[in-house]
Amino acid sequence: MSDVVLVLNAGSSSIKFSAFDAADAGNPVVLRGQIEGLYTAPRFVARDAHGAVLGAKDWEAATQLGHAGAIAYLVDFLREHRAEHSIVAVGHRVVHGGLAFSQAVRADPQVLAALAKLSPLAPLHQPHNLKPIDIVAGLHPDLLQVACFDTAFHRGQPEVAQAFALPPAITDRGVRRYGFHGLSYEYIASVLPGIDPQAAVGRTIVAHLGNGSSMCAMVNGRSVASTMGFTAVDGLPMGTRCGNLDPGVILYLMDEMHMDARAIEDLIYKQSGLLGVSGVSSDMRTLLASPDPRARLAVDLFVYRIGRELGSLAAAAGGMDALVFTAGVGENAPAIRESICRGAAWLGVELDPAANLAGAPRISTLASKVAVWVIPTNEELMIARQTLKIVQGA
Repeated sequence: MSDVVLVLNAGSSSIKFSAFDAADAGNPVVLRGQIEGLYTAPRFVARDAHGAVLGAKDWEAATQLGHAGAIAYLVDFLREHRAEHSIVAVGHRVVHGGLAFSQAVRADPQVLAALAKLSPLAPLHQPHNLKPIDIVAGLHPDLLQVACFDTAFHRGQPEVAQAFALPPAITDRGVRRYGFHGLSYEYIASVLPGIDPQAAVGRTIVAHLGNGSSMCAMVNGRSVASTMGFTAVDGLPMGTRCGNLDPGVILYLMDEMHMDARAIEDLIYKQSGLLGVSGVSSDMRTLLASPDPRARLAVDLFVYRIGRELGSLAAAAGGMDALVFTAGVGENAPAIRESICRGAAWLGVELDPAANLAGAPRISTLASKVAVWVIPTNEELMIARQTLKIVQGA
């Protein structure tokens, strides 16, 4: 029997899961999958490391499996179909760690209560990230659980990079720039030494571009600035999130359109971004294929804002030695990468169009002053490794 670390990444209607070998130093994945449609038409699928289906199940439409039912089914599946594996711990992705949590921690009741208080800072994510911790604790109270944070990687930024120009009566309550997608950035920082040693110790801008998008400036593998701030709605336009917005717009929506806080929350988190601008879709693939001029505008705005932030982050880092694209759009949309790189020529970026179209790891020319890379991220592996550190230190 081999020990594994189970990693859970829970959303509002789905749970992604992975199991990693706890004994192998490389921590290879043993299986992965997801349960989606938790409150509509649930579907479960688990695959092995090679992508072969290990198990699948569909429930009838309108079935309310929920998070509790999904986790119970997953645990039973692992017990019945993967009996050769013993779960030694469960690692959870938790979006917000606030000021108190700068590294992964054992998710005991006190920690869980503290994290729940941060839910207003990440309303789309935090409650759903925490729910499985409570459920697993009820099912298996002796099983070690670890919370791994998307904010932790950025906690080492200079204080000035985290500060808002607000009175201490507000900032002392924890109102500051936190930054997110830290698990992704930490993974990129961990693999850069083997890919580009100069970038690993130099000034690297990482663009995590997906349905949720952000960028991070790293110097010597450490975060020095990021586009996301107090919440995960700040920075770049995203699939449905507006990104950077003048606070005066919020006041206008309240005064002139009589929108309350909940209506504004729904607008900036769920009805804006690529979806809001295009009126077509939040999916970049759909927008790139669409002839609708509004879709083109949404794409152009996305690229423009990335270009603006790229200059800002390069200034914060004192220059740029490398640019890394990662996450769904960053890894799979050569047209977006090309547009961004063309706009960054002034920073020393020289794109190799053929390498970009081919999806090569390096997509800049050898003569480019800035090396440009496409590196698939692996947040789940970072969660597994952070969880193992807690296990080994327990």
